[in-house]
Amino acid sequence: MNDLLTAVLLGIVEGVTEFLPVSSTGHLILASALLGYDEAHWRLFNIVIQLGAILAVVVLYWRTFWTVLLGLFRREAGPIRFVRNLLIAFVPAAVIGLALKKQIEALLLQPRVVAVALIVGGLAILVIERVVKPGTTRGIADVPARTALGVGFVQCLAMVPGVSRSGATILGALTLGVERRTAAEFSFFLAIPTMLGASVVELAGHHHELMAGQGAGLGAIAVGFIVSFIVALLVVRWFVGIVGRHGFAPFAWYRIVAGAAALFLLMR
Repeated sequence: MNDLLTAVLLGIVEGVTEFLPVSSTGHLILASALLGYDEAHWRLFNIVIQLGAILAVVVLYWRTFWTVLLGLFRREAGPIRFVRNLLIAFVPAAVIGLALKKQIEALLLQPRVVAVALIVGGLAILVIERVVKPGTTRGIADVPARTALGVGFVQCLAMVPGVSRSGATILGALTLGVERRTAAEFSFFLAIPTMLGASVVELAGHHHELMAGQGAGLGAIAVGFIVSFIVALLVVRWFVGIVGRHGFAPFAWYRIVAGAAALFLLMR
């Protein structure tokens, strides 16, 4: 399979899975393991195309960001609390992620960890869906600071590949009393500083590869970026509608089936 076709395929995987509670990193790792991709060759590519998916959230919610920006200039309480909550939730991942960077990178080389995490995460979603009562907190600006901090610590679970950053933050927010739509949007917005920060750290650590032209070429990276952006645009809208009608159970069952199938294939 040539690099451009692989770039399209991985761009689709990233765009579909980045904001769903199914783990985009886990799917990219499994794609490398099961389809025979060279993980080292596509490592930098996988980092950059995450920014395409993040850009999709900025485009979809540009009115929200514009309103918040204007509110900050006017020193309005709502926009200030909005930004405060995102920063509070971002801090735990930034601190713990930098402290455990080497251990996290080691886990990225273990596709069986991803398969097991998919199954365990799916079971956790089913339990939370059944046990946790609907939350009442609506609007990111209205989320208490302690709840935002709790969501931030829960997000750190996603450092284990296969857990899912979006799944951890959404379900963590639900457990802490945030209603479904707000929990999903909190996860979308929190992805921006979290993934942007992670991408900057990784790019800084592998800038010599980019400058030397190692790994996937700039053409493949550009294709993957664009594909992940377009696919994420469609998926985010669809995801909010699905969650509103059916909850998170469909994604839980998908995780269990996908994880079991991956584990079976990897053990063979």
